[in-house]
Amino acid sequence: MTRTTIAGLLIAGLMLAACGKDAPAPAPGVDSANLARHIRTLASDDFEGRAPDTPGEAKTIAYIAEQFEAAGLEPAGDNGTWLQAVTLERSEIGGDVTTSFTVAGTAMPLANGEDIALESLHPAPRVDLAGVPLVFAGYGITAPELGWDDYAGLDVKDKVVVVLVNDPDFETAPGKFGGRAMTWYGRWAYKYLEAAKRGAAGVLIVHETAPAAYPWATVRNGRAAPQFDIVRDDADSHHLRVRGWIQRATAERLFAAAGLDFDEAKRAAQQQGFRAHALDDARFSAAFDVARSRITSHNVAGLLPGASRPDETVILSAHWDGFGIGAPDGTGDAIMNAAVDNATAVASIIEVARALHAGPRPARSVLFLALTAEESGLLGATHYAAHPLRPLETTAAVLNLEMWSPDGPTRDISSWGLGKVSLERDLAAAAEALGRTWSPDPDLEAGFFYRADHFAFAQAGVPAITIGPGMDQLDGGVEGGRAARAAYFATRYHQPGDEFDDGWDMRGPVADTEVVLRLAREVAESGAWPSWDEGSEFRAAREESAASRPGVQ
Repeated sequence: MTRTTIAGLLIAGLMLAACGKDAPAPAPGVDSANLARHIRTLASDDFEGRAPDTPGEAKTIAYIAEQFEAAGLEPAGDNGTWLQAVTLERSEIGGDVTTSFTVAGTAMPLANGEDIALESLHPAPRVDLAGVPLVFAGYGITAPELGWDDYAGLDVKDKVVVVLVNDPDFETAPGKFGGRAMTWYGRWAYKYLEAAKRGAAGVLIVHETAPAAYPWATVRNGRAAPQFDIVRDDADSHHLRVRGWIQRATAERLFAAAGLDFDEAKRAAQQQGFRAHALDDARFSAAFDVARSRITSHNVAGLLPGASRPDETVILSAHWDGFGIGAPDGTGDAIMNAAVDNATAVASIIEVARALHAGPRPARSVLFLALTAEESGLLGATHYAAHPLRPLETTAAVLNLEMWSPDGPTRDISSWGLGKVSLERDLAAAAEALGRTWSPDPDLEAGFFYRADHFAFAQAGVPAITIGPGMDQLDGGVEGGRAARAAYFATRYHQPGDEFDDGWDMRGPVADTEVVLRLAREVAESGAWPSWDEGSEFRAAREESAASRPGVQ
């Protein structure tokens, strides 16, 4: 008999003593064997790394739908099925990539994947840039509310912009950008969008492991895989012709050849009043074909109807996709199995679905979503927010799950970023009820708030958080937790090493899933509506959508 079962029986006894023989039976808990079975299956080589539009996707969505059905859910996708179709534009570099810098007439050939990592989501079938001028735009940020404009006085139309990763405060905190916590301005997605708005031909982000929060291997593997985007009518202006990353050492060589010291240029970019400038006599060239197609991937959706307020919805989500098959690592393994990221969380929502269905059923409906294309830019979540299966104004909350740790149980559980949302306090209360604590995100500089599917829902106004593992290990403390997390990001994250092992310590995922189960039950049972705090950038959108909620005067 497990400790969880014993605790449940004791609670049941107390309830019976207090309420009499008609008191409800205790809610079922989380089964460790179930979690391990789901993770082992989803992260197996048979699923080929779970990339969208591959045989791995077909196996993945079929398995999740099968498990949703076994858990007692009802199909909640398109036309009474388990699936919501998500049409995506797919692009993949084909053939050889030829790319180089040229400074003062001297060519500097670049090896794609080593010195530089390129991609393109532009609708053209070929990238063919020859001798395009290079400019340095600091961090590539325009933030009028902060009095900051890296593009002031600079024309970047049809030029390639070199920018630094993250934002200026990472190394100079405190500052205008809120300290070391990464802001939206620090994310690569923002930097690409800002340059595209100004007509740039491309952007090259200088990679450094600390401010990026992941190693070069993560960048290389991500760019080598096919890229996806939602269908856009304005794709030719929305997307740069080429975008990518360069190693810091590559940037140092480029700046030196242009007569600049990279470190001095970086320090200048961190100061108020920095002015972008051309890299004198420096040009960029890149030529490669891009194979393009339109594919249909899928979100998987299962519904547990609410007992008394079925029109109100709580979403429990996790992304199912990974990067599939990439370049072999040192052992010859090319399958990026994505066990921690994110088979662990998919297993968790399946198990929570089973436990919630077993009763008692909460008042609000709970929609379980396994989302596609998170690794391509939160695209499954973005599609759902634009084409919701259930109205967003009556969606009370989104509880998104990511990356449970197999490195031992922790005293705490965490959420990503500073959400400024009541759900953080609800999570803390759920953890406390189970003898644990909630810890704010210890790695705000990594910008995780903008890197998980809840962000797409937040932008639409729905109160949302992403829940992840804590850091304070029962055996090892915070120091041990930090070491384990650092090792994962250095050697396994988005790499073939992210595999399931029967030696995993499942106590952590079980305990974290228990907290999620309690939180989901309480939010789904509550009559209150979760809300964004004062000062949240998403509060206005929620207030606007809530005004159309039935019963709101």
